[in-house]
Amino acid sequence: MHTMVLGAGVVGVTTAYFLARSGRQVTVVDRRGDVAEETSRANAGLIAPGHSYTWASPRAPKILLKSLFVDGQALRLKLRADPAMWAWGWRFLQNCTDERSRLNTTRKLRLCRYSQSVLQALTAEQGLDYQRLSRGLLYLYRDEASFARGRANMAVLADGGMPLEILDAQAVAAREPALAEAARRIAGAIYCPSDESGDARLYTRALAAKCRELGVAFEFGRDIAALEAEADRIAGVRTDRGTLAADDYVLALGSHSPRLARPLGYRLPVYPVKGYSVTFPAGPDHRPPDVGGVDENNLVAWARFGDRLRFTATAEICGYDTGHRPDDFAHMLQAGRELFPDGADYAQPSYWAGLRPMTPEGLPILGRSRHRNLYLNTGHGHMGWTMACGTAQIVADLMAGRPPQHDLTGMTLQ
Repeated sequence: MHTMVLGAGVVGVTTAYFLARSGRQVTVVDRRGDVAEETSRANAGLIAPGHSYTWASPRAPKILLKSLFVDGQALRLKLRADPAMWAWGWRFLQNCTDERSRLNTTRKLRLCRYSQSVLQALTAEQGLDYQRLSRGLLYLYRDEASFARGRANMAVLADGGMPLEILDAQAVAAREPALAEAARRIAGAIYCPSDESGDARLYTRALAAKCRELGVAFEFGRDIAALEAEADRIAGVRTDRGTLAADDYVLALGSHSPRLARPLGYRLPVYPVKGYSVTFPAGPDHRPPDVGGVDENNLVAWARFGDRLRFTATAEICGYDTGHRPDDFAHMLQAGRELFPDGADYAQPSYWAGLRPMTPEGLPILGRSRHRNLYLNTGHGHMGWTMACGTAQIVADLMAGRPPQHDLTGMTLQ
């Protein structure tokens, strides 16, 4: 059985690995020249079931409305004459109730925990090196009011079995000494000891090497134009360099999945949400943190990868634009330098922006489509690195005719 995986990001490559391990012949197709060259290239790097909150919350509509008039918001909306944006936005607003927010967060948490367990088993089995740190993650709050809200919100995660600890500013500095100078700016934190961090791009490259050992072929530099259908099956993938064919197909193209699916009659509720990151060298003269985390008031994430320190921020609903300017990073740089004044060489920034493939619920779309040989693994949003192994295992199980080890309620086309 020959399977073609469309997309060579962290989700696509992980899917290819699990399919090849089950004995399938696998080909991965991508328009870039290597794996993990788009959204997986420079993401936050947090493997964070302890931060599984859905973005569609009762507070989100007010934040989005404010972003139309006030600059510097972490969650931003830039209205466009794009019907897909308006349709997605309407569904997003429908999920911004207490009931839907709790349900979506609970489902998201379960998937993230399952996926982390699969990732940990795979890492141990294959000896993957991706500068992993398993020292937990800190979710910081700058003032007492937001800290109180954070403690109240954590109940949904605690009810789902997450180990969470409440730390005051002194305990935060003890947990992560690099935050000692910033302790006066911190009211407290929620610490999740089971969360981790690691470079998703390094992981994807390492796993791609394992894929090649299993016989997986990679077709790079092929811009995918369309899926060609015959009745209820996919007959081939038309690219700018000819048509490729296989027995079945997995659509794992993130934000670009709806473009290919739409001519076949699918309206995948996936829309790009732009995120920004900046990475700095951190040498022996610097004091980077060993524990990653999120500054909740500024929604700025940080993580250390060996001799690099990365900050990630902003959720900008603005279509498929990945352009950026230095001033787009000013907010996160200010927050990051306040927390870690000696954390890195801030004179040497490496800027990046990518597109998170978001669904209104914050849950991916997995499994069978209406075409009998087309499967979906897309819409992972800002948790693609956390969810990649779990969703790949689920799709591989479904394609092998095995019942998946995780409940798919709310994560299929149905």
